[in-house]
Amino acid sequence: MACADCDVYRAARLHKLGLQPGPWDHVVALAGNPNTGKSTVFNALTGLRQHTGNWPGKTVARAEGGFAYADRRFQLVDLPGTYSLLSTSPDEEIARDFILFGRPDVTVVVADATRLERNLNLVLQVLEITERAVVCLNLVDEAKRHGIQVDERQLARDLGVPVIPTSARFGRGLPELLAAIAEMAARKVSGFGYRLSQEPLAIRSALADLTTRIEQAYPGLPNARWIAMRLLGGDERVAEALRRGELSALAERAARGTEGVLRESSLPAR
Repeated sequence: MACADCDVYRAARLHKLGLQPGPWDHVVALAGNPNTGKSTVFNALTGLRQHTGNWPGKTVARAEGGFAYADRRFQLVDLPGTYSLLSTSPDEEIARDFILFGRPDVTVVVADATRLERNLNLVLQVLEITERAVVCLNLVDEAKRHGIQVDERQLARDLGVPVIPTSARFGRGLPELLAAIAEMAARKVSGFGYRLSQEPLAIRSALADLTTRIEQAYPGLPNARWIAMRLLGGDERVAEALRRGELSALAERAARGTEGVLRESSLPAR
């Protein structure tokens, strides 16, 4: 598949996922558990330059907006708040499909610093799909009031991706968050996201064999092990992507590093 074809495929895929086309340099997904301040982060970054609707074929609300930073234009997509990406509910299916098939340039995961252990479940699941992630450690002011301190530098080393402490409702940490998003989108930093190394003994052999087969069939696919785990788990959406050739297209784009720019926007940049 030629680079131009990769760009066209990506634009078509994002449109099918409900994204409005625009003159964007980068697409950023915003994920997180409910009640982490994710909407506050979204509003702080996009201001009034946003619009809402529903995801295609769903009654789940969708919000997207735009902002500019360092002479680059970013489209920010607010994914439904979820506790996991196992596709057991419409919200989880939408969030998972957008991160996997939409291939955003950066996925920002908003985590509640007062309940970090609970939030890390989603962070680790995102890192199984993509290493192009930034963790927004929000509500650090609330955590401090409760006597909770998080070593964000150690956490970043453990996770292998940037971790930015913020208090979005007061605007604290947002400049640093913007810088981290821009650096990740421009590939100025390389994510080496943490991947769970242990799996149930009963599936270990099958998982290793299937992962090898997927890697051989789709060289360059960045999440072959996760794909294998979902196939073994009976994930019909991932199986459908395999049958339809979507995984081949994902591998092509990943190998070429082509993340096409969307055009014809109705949203002005901030």
